[in-house]
Amino acid sequence: MTKSKASPAKAKTADIEEGTVFTPKLDADGLLAVVVTSAETGEVLMLAHMNSEALARTLQTGEAQFWSRSRKRLWRKGEESGNTMRVVEMRTDCDQDALWLKVEMGGAGACCHTGRKSCFYRTVPIGKGGAGVSLNFVDAEKLFDPQKVYGHSGAAKGTLKTQD
Repeated sequence: MTKSKASPAKAKTADIEEGTVFTPKLDADGLLAVVVTSAETGEVLMLAHMNSEALARTLQTGEAQFWSRSRKRLWRKGEESGNTMRVVEMRTDCDQDALWLKVEMGGAGACCHTGRKSCFYRTVPIGKGGAGVSLNFVDAEKLFDPQKVYGHSGAAKGTLKTQD
């Protein structure tokens, strides 16, 4: 991995797209988008972000670590809930500005802070258009009680990410 200050733009496109050197391209905020899926089922579990330190720690430890944009700090998935992510495989996209993690979940097997297996537990109807579209819950069973795990009522209401 190159240092975060190094610019992949200086590298040749062919080297980035076809080469073997990992040169992650961070955005203007110093972040990479990270899609996380279950190594077992392929189900999308969450979308998160990594900065260079979170990426380095993930590569070193094999446990998923991220940058919280709302809390402005690093966090290791499962540090409070016990629902850890062991990285089985990490992939980068063609221009190396996004990552895909295939993970094995620890703890209760819930990825979402709301207590659910995946952060993607609602569908948006297609073809209904306009304002007032109602979301539909799918695969929405809670695997743990967020209020008990995180210790405040805001967690149960899904507002954990905006609280310190």
